[in-house]
Amino acid sequence: MKLSPPVRWIVGVACVIALVVAAGINASRTGSGADARAKLTLIAPAAAGGGWDLVAREAQQALRTDRISNNVQVVNIPGAAGTIGLSQLTELGGESTTMMVTGTVMLGGIARNDSPVDLSDTTPIARLAEDFEVIVVPENSPFQTLDDMIEAWRENPAAMPIGGGSAGGIDHMVAALLAREAGIDPAAIRYAAYAGGGELTINLLSTAPGTPGVGISGYNDFRDLLIDGRLRPLVVIAPERLEGLEAPTAEEAGYPAVDLVNWRGLVAPAGIEDSEQQELIDIVEEMIATEHWQAAVERNRWEESFLPGDEFGRFLVEEQLRVDAILEDLELS
Repeated sequence: MKLSPPVRWIVGVACVIALVVAAGINASRTGSGADARAKLTLIAPAAAGGGWDLVAREAQQALRTDRISNNVQVVNIPGAAGTIGLSQLTELGGESTTMMVTGTVMLGGIARNDSPVDLSDTTPIARLAEDFEVIVVPENSPFQTLDDMIEAWRENPAAMPIGGGSAGGIDHMVAALLAREAGIDPAAIRYAAYAGGGELTINLLSTAPGTPGVGISGYNDFRDLLIDGRLRPLVVIAPERLEGLEAPTAEEAGYPAVDLVNWRGLVAPAGIEDSEQQELIDIVEEMIATEHWQAAVERNRWEESFLPGDEFGRFLVEEQLRVDAILEDLELS
């Protein structure tokens, strides 16, 4: 029997989830060596090439290089703004050798997708760093400044697709906030959502009709193309300009209310022991002190914002409420 595309997608996701669940169960049954120092799985709840994947792989290298954990693997579980990965994590209750990367985008996904689970169903390990958003155009774009782009946007919002990550995620919220501050109805904008930074950049560089001519994502999704000049930055959503990036901040450009920051953090399954949570926190603290991680922070233009354990848990509660309010205010939820 031939399956329709939606059915194939659902079956594919189910298979991925089943495989990862099995991997987690096997890890928890391997006996005395099965602790996070011996074997650790990092879930990137997105496709390869995006921001969460980058954090997971930089962490993997830092943990391996300095022998903080002997065997570190990264598993990608993309879909629904990270909530498929979140759902998977909650199936691993009590498993202390798995952590998942999370961030602002997931909070938006939880709200928009009416997710049956949220980050209160996990064990908070640590907030790591902040990653800043950049609005870019292809090198041949007629827009030389943010004002150029907004002037054209105001004339016909529906005719200018804006590309970014998952609907309701931080890229979408930045687009909607900027639209509102520019006097454009956020509900009138045409937002094109992509599964990851790689897919977004391919479409930005495409000349096919209907592809976006403006993109919003984290600096690192665009970094290589910004360096070689194939993309040009119009503005960076950060408190200060990013070193090496010739672009004003949103405040400098006249839009101080567009100030969303995309943080990155790690959570573990619920149900682990306090001592196991502390061990994972200790592992992360050792990781962020390594030369590899410090080099990654500098290379990726991150801003360190370490917040461990229960402090991170309280931050997650407050941040979910804040994102919910923004989505409701912008009528994106």
